[in-house]
Amino acid sequence: MRELAGRVGHAWLTYDHADYPGLLRALPGLLGDVQQAHTASGDGEATDLLVQAYRITASVLVKLGEADLGWLAADRAMAIASGDPPLSASAVVPLARALRDLDRPRLALAATLPAAHRITTHRPPYDAPDMMPLRGALLLEAAHAAAACADSGGARELLDQAAQIAAQVDDTNDPHRMGFSPVAVALARVTTAADLGDIHEAITGHTEVVSFGQWRRLPVEHRAAYLLDIARAYLQVGDLLAAGRALVQADRAAPAEVRLRPAARTVLADLERGGALPADVAALARAVGLSS
Repeated sequence: MRELAGRVGHAWLTYDHADYPGLLRALPGLLGDVQQAHTASGDGEATDLLVQAYRITASVLVKLGEADLGWLAADRAMAIASGDPPLSASAVVPLARALRDLDRPRLALAATLPAAHRITTHRPPYDAPDMMPLRGALLLEAAHAAAACADSGGARELLDQAAQIAAQVDDTNDPHRMGFSPVAVALARVTTAADLGDIHEAITGHTEVVSFGQWRRLPVEHRAAYLLDIARAYLQVGDLLAAGRALVQADRAAPAEVRLRPAARTVLADLERGGALPADVAALARAVGLSS
């Protein structure tokens, strides 16, 4: 089991570094081996590893534009974790992302809020500090879903709740690998503002966020994905130069985040339609096959 745990841990690191080709090569064998171990033993450690493997699978599938398959993988993780509310709740995070990508934000909200409430209690075992990052991550996903439903009040309330949790979180204690922190909340405030149409608020917030020291400590996957969202926000206000700069920054941080994601290709295509591109953006468009 130790060898499998090491492989799952390596898969998480591969995801954090946005090495999606490497992850796609490793996942089929990893899923098969962890499934076999789970079938053979059925103990808690094997269950946890299998849920993690499905979560990683769901997350990368959503990244690569296969949200329907990502939904299935996350749903499988939840089924395996049934009876263990925190473990099941950890699978709700990629499930909610898949649902939002499929333009079903109300379903995402209906999944995240009950999951957060189920693990919100001052009674053991859900009063442990390691539950806090999980609750916070679920609230952030709920805020994104509320913003996609055009519920500005709900989104801001959920973000405020998440911020209260983030202020108490020890970022060295994250057993469910949620990556939840004060800077994650700050980034979510920016992206939800953009989703709600408050573009100038989002851009102002973005300038502040990237000045934080914690910004550089985020995994490159998180930073690059966020920069892709910011590029879309700049496009909405017609600032093509800033949108192009954000894409180039994302590509420098994590090339696969830009070169393999359909969402990034859409932004690049929109930039091309806007007229002549700066040299670095034009080179990026050629690299992804959008121009010759």
